Amino acid sequence: MDQVPGADGFAGKVALVTGASGGIGSGIARRFAQAGARVVVQYHRDEAGAGEVVRDVESTGGSAVAVQADLRSPDDADRVVQVALDSFGSLDAAVLNAGVQPLQPLAEMSLADFRAVQESNVDATFLVLQAAHRAMSAQDGGGAVVAIGSIVGSQPKPGSAHYAVSKAAVGMLVRSAALEYARDGVRVNLVSPGLMDRPTIRADWPEGVAQWEAGNPIGRLGQPTDIADACLFLCGPGSSWVTGQELVVDGGASVRPTW
Repeated sequence: MDQVPGADGFAGKVALVTGASGGIGSGIARRFAQAGARVVVQYHRDEAGAGEVVRDVESTGGSAVAVQADLRSPDDADRVVQVALDSFGSLDAAVLNAGVQPLQPLAEMSLADFRAVQESNVDATFLVLQAAHRAMSAQDGGGAVVAIGSIVGSQPKPGSAHYAVSKAAVGMLVRSAALEYARDGVRVNLVSPGLMDRPTIRADWPEGVAQWEAGNPIGRLGQPTDIADACLFLCGPGSSWVTGQELVVDGGASVRPTW
């Protein structure tokens, strides 16, 4: 197995990854497993995708379990954390990745549309964060939580007002949790990706991809491993004095001049 950056200290640890049936989440789950962690793969609707992640982990000698949950429900959020405790005995790391990213002009957005994004992105993060804290603060060694934000949380783009607000809120939730949870041995940080590669993005948005690649200092879209490695760092022993911080992973896009 190839050496995974930042993998030291994860052998035998337990990691929960929400929204782990595809895209960024599945990449994070696989990366934690490669680093030696036992992984809880939460999914909402994509049972097949979650099952594929579990099979991939087990095929290389790792341990993983899939759990279906609607994280907008307090009971489901608690249950996902309990699955980690029941299956593996502890919860050392949690990556809160689950969420939605619809596109809709602000002028056409209803209150229901706006609230639906906040429920999926903010409420769900809040509930799992609380549940993870309860588990981690009750065990020796505490734990680490990483929420997945977005550069859109500080640099809004057209059609994403509800999403931008939700990710800005997640960022403040992370800072607030870091302030209150540190005394319990629980660190909380934020990883904010830039534009990520996915199977259909070049066909769906060729002009946007070309513009991003031309203007991005590193010159490419993000890959799931880029985000996963940032999460490994923030959940690992190398960041033991880091909490309440945002790690932007965008190839340098956010430092590019706009004038």
